[in-house]
Amino acid sequence: MKLGTHGAVQPGPPDGSCQQPGPRGPSQQNGAVPGERGKQEKSVKRGNWGNQIEFVLTSVGYAVGLGNVWRFPYLCYRNGGGAFMFPYFIMLVFCGIPLFFMELSFGQFASQGCLGVWRVSPMFKGVGYGMMVVSTYIGIYYNVVICIAFYYFFVSMTRVLPWTYCSNPWNTPDCVGVLDGNLSSRAALNITQLLNTTQKRTSPSEEYWRRYVLNLSDDIGNLGEVRLPLLGCLGVSWVVVFLCLIKGVKSSGKVVYFTATFPYVVLTILFVRGITLEGAVTGIMYYLTPQWDKILNAKVWGDAASQIFYSLGCAWGGLITMASYNKFNNNCYRDSIIISITNCATSVYAGFVIFSILGFMANHLGVDVSKVADHGPGLAFVAYPEALTLLPISPLWSVLFFFMLILLGLGTQFCLLETLVTAIVDEVGNEWIIRKKTFVTLGVAVAGFLLGVPLTTQAGIYWLLLMDNYAASFSLVVISCIMCVAIMYIYGHRNYFKDIEMMLGFPPPLFFQICWRFISPAIIFFILVFTVIQYRPISYNDYVYPTWAISIGFLMALSSVICIPIYAIYKVCRSEGDTLLERLKNATKASKDWGPALPEHRSGRYAPVFSPSTESHLEVQPLQPEKGQNEAAAASPVQGSNGSAHSQDSRL
Repeated sequence: MKLGTHGAVQPGPPDGSCQQPGPRGPSQQNGAVPGERGKQEKSVKRGNWGNQIEFVLTSVGYAVGLGNVWRFPYLCYRNGGGAFMFPYFIMLVFCGIPLFFMELSFGQFASQGCLGVWRVSPMFKGVGYGMMVVSTYIGIYYNVVICIAFYYFFVSMTRVLPWTYCSNPWNTPDCVGVLDGNLSSRAALNITQLLNTTQKRTSPSEEYWRRYVLNLSDDIGNLGEVRLPLLGCLGVSWVVVFLCLIKGVKSSGKVVYFTATFPYVVLTILFVRGITLEGAVTGIMYYLTPQWDKILNAKVWGDAASQIFYSLGCAWGGLITMASYNKFNNNCYRDSIIISITNCATSVYAGFVIFSILGFMANHLGVDVSKVADHGPGLAFVAYPEALTLLPISPLWSVLFFFMLILLGLGTQFCLLETLVTAIVDEVGNEWIIRKKTFVTLGVAVAGFLLGVPLTTQAGIYWLLLMDNYAASFSLVVISCIMCVAIMYIYGHRNYFKDIEMMLGFPPPLFFQICWRFISPAIIFFILVFTVIQYRPISYNDYVYPTWAISIGFLMALSSVICIPIYAIYKVCRSEGDTLLERLKNATKASKDWGPALPEHRSGRYAPVFSPSTESHLEVQPLQPEKGQNEAAAASPVQGSNGSAHSQDSRL
């Protein structure tokens, strides 16, 4: 007697004469049928996280990026200090965490990347292509920012930081350094008066950034020469990203133990150093003091919603991709809450680090904190580096700061590259490309490097900011909104809630059900309207972008969104049906291979469907004597070409 998979005692052969099926491989465990063996092996070869900590750390590294350090603190002080925290956390609860949970559960249930998951409603596969286009744009310019951080990291390894004084060949007569000797000779002049003169003060760090690192041209169309030091650092950053992803999530999952945790060590070191400086309390109070009158301003709520949305990385495709490597029954509900809160707490913590140093610098100069506060590249490569020159052993703090920026950037870049590679591999899906995934990763990395070369020219920063402002702005909001509608209203909220219950063992809490169906789409629509109303043509310092450059920006934004209607039209035209309505129904109906990837998880409505003849055979089989079973075994092969063998019947 032998024990069946489901615990039923089934008759075995009376002697050893009957051929038995060979040892069952992993594809034939837990109720899997031999005919689905390829699917199981494919999922095994696709890979999984080594453990759950790797997934959480990778997702934290993905969500916590440069924006947490160089955008959130500035938004906070500009929008009412501590009062900004209220709308920020409201948007986190009602929009950020629900969307994060939706994308994680979506990818984990299907174990597919941002293209494969759209078997749920094939007409909307254009959303996946849109995510790929957005991730491509971001991946190109994000690594250029990392390469600049690499450059500053390398040049900081010196006794005196090169942007400390105004005595360098690239400096102008307008340069006034906070440590320059010529500043002390003007002791009769108050530094505030100096800053308010018609001849605007330029700091040595600003001139180092504009005139030496970038050697900035006068127009976005004037590319000039490639800055070779930046090109070399771009090559270094792409090599690092490729080596960390050479074995997919198996290698990147080990790297994130360092890249996702060490930035917190650096933040803490800089925080402890910052709060011990004179004037640090002034800077922190400037950052946190609530201005409650601003809470009634719609712009404050719009900034809060936008920051939550963009900071968590929703609609990039990365969350779906990372979750697709999870085990089917992983508690992604718990993970989404942990990762989202960690991301927002990091933003708040980074604000203390930034403003303690800026407060010290403002105190040293005798000016208001608002005079030295900045955001984006201006904070990372001008304001903060200048503040670091005032500290003893300034090269040490500079090395730590830029190393932290590198790690924060790499954590996001890993997921952007893996999103593209996973989408390509899953879409092709054959054995050859799965085995050659490393070469796909190499090909994407080389393409990313070549496309990033123009951003290392003298006009590169203009193009970088153009891509940042247009390629990954309102298009993300549109993609996320359509994804919510497709899952909740086309596929059906009841179906999706049942899928999550099958996966986690419990349905999504009522709060998330309401947010997914009503509140989150409404907030996303509000962000879209807010983005349109608040739109201002892009500028960089005093440079105003020409109309043709802004047109290119809009084309980049549309290039991701246009994928959605183009693919929808294509899918409707290719669908079966005599009328347009029938074609629409067939195009939006979930495909037959939608559902859990592994056979043992395909239960309930996802269970394999067998022909009536097979079912009748299964009903009669237990009543047959052992002799009849042996004869049937001898008369038929162990496993047919279509996978219908007696070993399959016995395990059903």
